[in-house]
Formats: sequence, C-alpha cells, structure tokens
Amino acid sequence: MTMQFSLKATAADKIRTQCLVLPVQAGRLTATGAAFDARLDMTLSAALKGGDLGRKPGSTLLVPGIKGLSRILLVSMGEDDTLSAPRFADAVRSAFRAVLATPATDVFCALHEASVELRELPWRVGQVVLMAREAAYRFDAYRSKPEPAPALKDVVLGMDNVGEVRSLTPLVARMSDLADGIDTARDLGNQPPNVCNPAWLATQAQKLGRRHKLKVEILDQKQMASLGMNALLAVAQGSVQPPRLIVMHYRGAGARQAPVVLVGKGITFDTGGISIKPAADMDEMKFDMSGAGSVFGTMQAVAQMKLKINLTVIIAAAENMPSGSACRPGDIVTTLSGQTVEILNTDAEGRLVLCDALTYAERFKPAAVIDVATLTGACVIALGHQRAGLFANDDALAAQLRTAGDDSGDTCWPLPLDEAYQEQLRSSFADMGNIGGRPAGAITAACFLSRFAKKYAWAHLDVAGVAWRSGTNKGSTGRPVALLTHYLMDKAG
Repeated sequence: MTMQFSLKATAADKIRTQCLVLPVQAGRLTATGAAFDARLDMTLSAALKGGDLGRKPGSTLLVPGIKGLSRILLVSMGEDDTLSAPRFADAVRSAFRAVLATPATDVFCALHEASVELRELPWRVGQVVLMAREAAYRFDAYRSKPEPAPALKDVVLGMDNVGEVRSLTPLVARMSDLADGIDTARDLGNQPPNVCNPAWLATQAQKLGRRHKLKVEILDQKQMASLGMNALLAVAQGSVQPPRLIVMHYRGAGARQAPVVLVGKGITFDTGGISIKPAADMDEMKFDMSGAGSVFGTMQAVAQMKLKINLTVIIAAAENMPSGSACRPGDIVTTLSGQTVEILNTDAEGRLVLCDALTYAERFKPAAVIDVATLTGACVIALGHQRAGLFANDDALAAQLRTAGDDSGDTCWPLPLDEAYQEQLRSSFADMGNIGGRPAGAITAACFLSRFAKKYAWAHLDVAGVAWRSGTNKGSTGRPVALLTHYLMDKAG
C-alpha cells in the first residue's frame, strides 16, 4: 500500500498519533512543537536541554510518548534560523528514515514549519511528501526473502487553519502523483537487463497506455528500416534483442495545442559494442536506459495529474552488444534526417539512437522537444553527481528548465553550444563523426544532437551523473522526473 498524505488543522490537545515528528531549529521548537511541549509538561524542552539531539540537519532524537502519543521524533534543522533547500530535503529524508525504522503506522508531522531560505509553505509541504516517499522506496522484487514492508501508511501534516488545508490539498495530491512517477522511473532503471529489454519496455508502455487511456505506438525493426532510421538500427544490430521505437501520446489540452515532446535514450544495456567497456562496474550499464525511464515516469505523473497539456513521449530502445553482426568503428550510416555519420566509436551509441528519434519528433509539430540521456562520462567530470547538464538552442526553454530544476530540487546547469565546438565532429568520409575527441566531450555530444534539432525549440539534459547512485546504495534515483514534471506543470498553468 502506498503511503497516504493528508492535511489537518487540529489543536495539539486533540492529536492522537503513533509518531509525532517535530523540527528543532537553532535549538528551538517551532509553533506546533511548543504547543505539544506545553501539553506534555515541558518534556520536550527537558529532552533538548539534555543535549542528546545533534545540531547537524537531519539528526534525530526519539522521545518516549505520553498522553496519547506513542513516540515523538525530534529532528534537527541545524544551528541557524534558516537552512538551505537541499539541507531541508536531506533533513526530511533522514527524519522519515528514522520513522520507518519504528513500528508506527501513522505520523503527525510538522517538519514543514522549519524556516527555509527563499522557500514558502507550499514548497516545504511538497518536499515533505517527496522526501517521505523517497525514504520509503524499496526495490526487492528479485529477493527470495524481501524485507518486511514499512509499517507507515498515513502521514498527516499539521496546518494552522482550514484555509491552508483547502489551498494545499491539491498540491499534496500532485506531489503524490509525482512521487509515483519517480518510483516508476526508479523501478524501470533498477530492473535487471535480462528482464528490461526493448520489447519489455514496449510492453510496459502499452500497460501504462491502457491504465491512463494513452495512445501508444510501437515501431519495430522493419518499420524503422522502412523509414530510414539507420543510426538507431546500427546500434541494435549486434544484439539478439530487436529494437523498438516507443511513442506515447497524452492529450490533456485542445487538439490545436502543439505538444511538448520528451525523447528518452533507452539503451537497456550498454557493453560499448565493439568499442567494449572495461569490466569494472559494467553491471551499472543497465542504467543506460534511465533517460527512457525518466520520460516514462514523467508521462505517468502527468497522466495521473490530468494536466491540461499535450505531451508526447518517444523512447528509442535498443541493446548495444558486440557480435559478428555488430556495427564497427569506421561504418557510415545514413540517418532518418538524410545526414550521414561515420561511427568512430561504437560506445558513443546514445547519440545515434537519439538523432533518429529527434528527427522523428518533427512530425508532431512540437512546441518544444527535450531529450534526456545518460550520454557522457564527460558530463560527470564537469558537474559531478549534483546537477544534470543542460544544453539548448532556445534561451527561453533553457531558462524554464533551469527554473523547474531549482523549484523541484532536481537541478541542472547550462553548458555552451558554441559553433566552434562543431569543428571537432568533422569526418573525412561523412557529414560528421559520432565523437569529437576527449576535450569538451559532453559539449560535442550535445553539438552532434543539435544538428538533428534545428526545426524546433530543443533542449538536451545529460543525466549521466545524476540518474543513479553507485556503491552500497546502488540504484536509480528517478531523476529528472521531478524537473520535467515541474516544467510541464508550469506550462499547463
């Protein structure tokens, strides 16, 4: 059962809950905490004076409950009177991890009362919903003995008055829908590659289509060949798994409104092909379809929200494998656009599947096209694991995406597309090569894509550094579903 969220304006002496979650900022309780402290004969103040609650944001102290409360969780919001948005999100996530470790089935939460730099109440409420859901996420479909599901089912956020309850209830519903989309993207990314192949992804799209009454089109290898999508097909030709071009349409606005088109890189496993990758960490190349997973999750969130917008999602799905039939360095292919590409490195395959998908997007006469891809290791070197790389041929679109990223906490950062970088893609035998050398690798990859996106406003999000985590907490992050959904919410008004 998915965690349920609700808002309630109730006096402290009326609340009964299995876990009361209260923020402590600069050593002080907020308004709700102070009201409960008075009800509990100043028990909370005494606990704080004992010094057992750390000052670092996210530190927690579990206090035994009294007078109708099973337990009380005090959560540090740091030593300052305000804290930054990222630290607030981290503190909320930490708080719910502590709650989920208890047997509590319901929570009364006041974390949104903390003071956050430049963030008003609606943003704080939304973040509580998203971070609680993130803390609760599990992927154990392939464990023979899964861990017991968290007990927590109901989260009540305390409001000052019924006006806040009325105005913020739709927001809470939308953030729950967004969390569903993020979870779906994570589930897709975490699937093993022997399950998640192009045909399986197509089946998941058809299921989503039936659930939300979307129009779904699946192009197979023969249909793509008849169109001339030879770059995408070249990537797939070394694998026994046939490629798919997956197209989903959501129509929440009038037929005359031009759709936003999202294009996702769906390389369900990337060995690098003939230009094979090193063995270390190659298992993580199942995450190379994270761009596809994110646009899939965004489509789900938009459909559940019933946004008044038209949205088309295109997923270019293929597996990149070495074999006797695989494409080789030196091969030249003619793309759907008619431009020719010399494949100098078969591990630069994402741009090959995307270029044909970007050309295919022209037929929908889009208002804007945004592609999402785990495209380059160079972007990880440039921006690390905090921000996605943002490239665009339209300044207004770039600004809208950056704002959506800042608002959602799913951030990106603009990088240049200067014409001078295009020179690095020069080929001696074709219109262009598919790589431009080591310098500015993320930029030249985006420059390659820009050659196929000249007929509309276009942006490219390189999410190689943010789409998954490595190490002991390995797994998909679901990014940038939040960024894309906030952008579409803004577009829908």
